[in-house]
Amino acid sequence: MRLCYAALAAVLLMSCAVGPNFKRPDAPSVDRYTQQPLPQHTTSYPTLDGTAQRFVPGEDVPAEWWKAFASPPLDALIEQALEQNPTVDAARAALRQANELTAAQRGSLFPQVDAGYSVSREQNAIGTLAPTLSSGEELFTLHTAQLSISYLLDVFGLERRQLESQHALADAQRFELEAAYLTLTSNVVAAAVQEASLRAQVDATNAIVRSERESVQIFRHQYQLGSVAMTDVMAQESLLASAEATLPGLEKQLAAQRDLLAVLAGRFPSERMAERFELSGLTLPPDLPVSLPARLVRQRPDVLAAEAQLHAASAQVGVAIADMLPQITLTGAAGGASTSIQSLFSTGNTFWTAGASLSQTLFAGGALWHRERAARAALDQAGAAYRGVVLAACQQVADTLRALELDADAVGANARAVEAASATLTATRRNVELGSTSYLALLSAEQAQQQAELNLAQARANRLADTAALFQALGGGWWNR
Repeated sequence: MRLCYAALAAVLLMSCAVGPNFKRPDAPSVDRYTQQPLPQHTTSYPTLDGTAQRFVPGEDVPAEWWKAFASPPLDALIEQALEQNPTVDAARAALRQANELTAAQRGSLFPQVDAGYSVSREQNAIGTLAPTLSSGEELFTLHTAQLSISYLLDVFGLERRQLESQHALADAQRFELEAAYLTLTSNVVAAAVQEASLRAQVDATNAIVRSERESVQIFRHQYQLGSVAMTDVMAQESLLASAEATLPGLEKQLAAQRDLLAVLAGRFPSERMAERFELSGLTLPPDLPVSLPARLVRQRPDVLAAEAQLHAASAQVGVAIADMLPQITLTGAAGGASTSIQSLFSTGNTFWTAGASLSQTLFAGGALWHRERAARAALDQAGAAYRGVVLAACQQVADTLRALELDADAVGANARAVEAASATLTATRRNVELGSTSYLALLSAEQAQQQAELNLAQARANRLADTAALFQALGGGWWNR
């Protein structure tokens, strides 16, 4: 009966672990991201990428969210990026390392068993000392084999808290991998949209250059007829040169985007890339999911990684406390020794030992106490960092939602500006040909048309890019993969 009580007491001791037990932080109590209620949908305008987008609160984010843009080249490029990008490969390797370290730490919960064998040639000083062997031989070969076992009784949970901390760090690395996936896919989509935007700007600029060249020809003809002065011709040629001067900069940005897409896909910039992106090849997703803040903190990889870091810091407090308490170690050994291997474990040649030790640090200059205080400070730091990540996540969603509302208005406004500028330019050219309007008015109308076309291309691209940013801000749907 006493033996049963002793075993029960040992089990109870082994089940306790000092230090705080980790409690997942409470979810945000707010039920929306912006001060004003979110509208049901954005505004619409009858132009490309001017359709309304509907906000769907509570709708889940699909795992392959980029397919909402309905672009096969984009899908293919992202698939290649996920397979070949070195950043993702590095994150995968880091996760494997963290898992192996966790498995290694788990081994500390089990007894350590060591086996050893030694052989030595010896000579006894039998004329001076008592002989080592019972036979009294002066020269002999000694064989010794031994099996030893040691086990640290984790009475106060030092090893278990250490394992808990390492396991939390592995979780953090797993979420870092998910964050790497999300960042990579988002960067590919953003780069593709930017390429499409630059192509639209290049096309618009080329159209403007063609129009300007036609105007120069008209002005030169009018000058030959004596209808305009040479200064008017020179002004139109200057406008043409200005339009042509914008092309190299746009082409340079376009080339940089192509290089960026190649690198994101794990290729060298010199390798040929068949994927080509234009605004007309990217579909604006009509429905946009909007997760509640309480759900956002359970699906954003960066928030979950910060939570795992907080968990690891909490476990380290328990490690620091347990390190100040007594440590109990059980040891045992058994083996044999003989002058021949055949009789190594014969009667009289075997030996064994069993024991236990208890150690307690009595004085270390306050080192253990300060380490415990440092662990608690690290826990406070991790808690503050977690709150900061949560606030930043909610801010990112709020900024993106507001941007999507304004992007829709911007597309409509710029589309109306293009229509008005086109109509004005057409009417101004007709009036110039009739002689009822000055050439300065034509120059002004052409400049307005050029700027309106460029603004519309950028507004369409901004709407696509901010749509991708919303999927990223909501966590990217990795939990559905």
